[in-house]
Amino acid sequence: MTHTDSYSIYPIRHHGPGSARSVERALAANPPDVLLVEGPADADALLPFLNSPELEAPVALMAHVQGEPERAVFYPLAAFSPEFVAFRWALERGIPAHFMDLPTSMTLATVTSPADLELSEELPTPEAVAPEALNPDTEPEPPAEPALRADPLAVLAQAAGYTDFERWWESLVEARGDDAATFEAVAEVMAAVREEQTAGERDALREAHMRGVIREALKTGQRVAVVCGAWHAPALTPDVLEREKKTDALLIQQHLKAVPKVKVALTLVPWTHGRLTMHSGYGAGVQSPGWYAHLFAGRPHVSAEWLTRSARLLREHKLDASSAQVIDAVRLSEALAAIRGLGLPGLPELTDATRSIFSWESDLPLRLLDEKLLVGERLGSVPEGVPAVPLAQDLAAAQKRLRLKVEATARELILDLREDTDLSRSQLFHRLTLLGIPWAKAAAVRGAGTFKEGWGLRWEPEFAVRVVEASRYGNTLVRAANSYAAGLARKAATLNELSELLEVTRLSNLPGAARVALKALDVRAAAASDVSELLGALPPLARLARYGDVRSRGSDDPTPVFRALVARAGANLPNAALGLALEAAQVIQKSVAKADAAVSLLQDEASRAEWLAALHALDAQDDAHPLLHGDAVRRLRDHALLNEDAVRGRMALALAATRDPASVSAWLDGFLGEDGSLLLHDPGLLGLLDEWVTTLPPDAFDVVLPALRRSLARLEPAQRRQVGEELRGLEKAQTVRDLDDDLGMLPIPFALKLLGVKA
Repeated sequence: MTHTDSYSIYPIRHHGPGSARSVERALAANPPDVLLVEGPADADALLPFLNSPELEAPVALMAHVQGEPERAVFYPLAAFSPEFVAFRWALERGIPAHFMDLPTSMTLATVTSPADLELSEELPTPEAVAPEALNPDTEPEPPAEPALRADPLAVLAQAAGYTDFERWWESLVEARGDDAATFEAVAEVMAAVREEQTAGERDALREAHMRGVIREALKTGQRVAVVCGAWHAPALTPDVLEREKKTDALLIQQHLKAVPKVKVALTLVPWTHGRLTMHSGYGAGVQSPGWYAHLFAGRPHVSAEWLTRSARLLREHKLDASSAQVIDAVRLSEALAAIRGLGLPGLPELTDATRSIFSWESDLPLRLLDEKLLVGERLGSVPEGVPAVPLAQDLAAAQKRLRLKVEATARELILDLREDTDLSRSQLFHRLTLLGIPWAKAAAVRGAGTFKEGWGLRWEPEFAVRVVEASRYGNTLVRAANSYAAGLARKAATLNELSELLEVTRLSNLPGAARVALKALDVRAAAASDVSELLGALPPLARLARYGDVRSRGSDDPTPVFRALVARAGANLPNAALGLALEAAQVIQKSVAKADAAVSLLQDEASRAEWLAALHALDAQDDAHPLLHGDAVRRLRDHALLNEDAVRGRMALALAATRDPASVSAWLDGFLGEDGSLLLHDPGLLGLLDEWVTTLPPDAFDVVLPALRRSLARLEPAQRRQVGEELRGLEKAQTVRDLDDDLGMLPIPFALKLLGVKA
């Protein structure tokens, strides 16, 4: 029995809009004096925030062990969650409301890894912070659970022939309006189900704790209402409360002795509809939060309005969707429901109708509707004053000050770094990225100008955990980012890591960490000898020295360190080019290309002189790997330090018939560049190569041809065709006859006369 004069149980399905409406009506028909809801008992202090006008669902209760934020769980609540609706109903009327499940201090005491937390059908199911959850780019695998245990009411709906639980509930409950009788029937069915499946150890402990809370509430003589998952309802009946009284006390006492004491911090964080889906791996997930939100709105013509919203969304994206098609889709969904023996169309019927009427031969409309309508992506918000770590408060203040809206959907933002607000936004994004909170990801920007930055913004709920983790480094973003970056600088293993870190600190406007990184870079540069490491550190330093003033980030000048690295790399480069395998030479070639671009970017005469001297030394090293030698010759020509005669002479020596084909091919690869596209942009280089090829004797040409073909094979077919056209143009240019000036002057008087000009 689930209902007496002083005690009522309402078994519900978590995140079920039909259950939510039924609970609200049942509470209004039989108002209790105390409301108890399945959920962590130590989260009662957060309940007043649930009724705040500033709170917008979905949100989640977040609990983590203090000092160990990776040990955390979430308890999501959507606008259509029965628990959320019950709490708001009680809070609006001043009725005392409490959670009654195991406190998080007991739950997290036994959790040493995310796998230790069983994902079950709790209210709402606590969601462990797994490694894949902290990486939004990774798709987590749903937990393997028995279907009946995970969602018993959905199994009942399927047994009744319904593929959509909410439509089953609507036909069973909403059309009849007898909520109390339905809740009692559900409890009886669950009691029969539990006779076949015994509760696990964790369920037994949870239910013992819930029964203890209920007993304490009943002692006061007040009317008590309990909202819980359907699975737990048979364990909370008056008979079980009396029968298990002594056993429960002993079980709780034993558990308290067995688990260590931990301090837990609780807060409310924004959540998303996407994280409520089954696909996200959430144990109590639903198929379509957007559909459930639509059902919970209680509109009279559910199917017609859903398909109308679908058509409106398609038209917004320039896809055909007329009113006539909406009418056809409604009729088709109703016909499908009748064929399948259903009283009303459910989401499968509406989806099939949408596919038939709107999609035609393309799956684009369905993909669009899946993201925008079925999931109905939405990010909740929490009111000010919710307990949070100081770092989270500082981040929220910065977002408000810089007018940055936190959204679950992706959007692009182009910043103009000449504006103070945009510059501050850029620094905020770089600091968050440094701390491992990738709310904003760098994006490409069209057009010229170093004052532009592009970012793609999308907030994920898991970032709340990362903010807590980052709070160990400081209570504000500036302090936390400074402390974290300084620690990375002290532990950096390579020059490249230090130079990249230095660039990040300057982009983030962290002068303290920048000085630490620059000092560490200077010390390591004095001891480094590996050419690839030395050359790899140059590009970030060049960008810093070149664009520091444009971005208004004044600090220590990295140019002296850049010069020292160029000098050290240049001194070691010729010897490093000796006795290399092709793969090792290719690594150095890529480093040389980046270093050459960095020197050109910085435009520092001292650095340029050191670098050009290194290229000359590499060119003079007869035993250098042919790939690096050819690369050096081309770069010296590009810097106007070798004329065409000098290049032609080096080419003749390197590509002589006596050379082995592998050396010839490697020299050509270095000379033509990584993709050979220089031939398209440098007619002089193409003419030089063409002249060399045409002067080769037949025997030498036969030897060089395979290597030449391998080098040019990297060009795309269209590029090779363009090279052929350029070579044909060179031939035509050589056959042009001398111009006859006298003959060319004959039409001029006639043209002047046509224009009315008097000679």
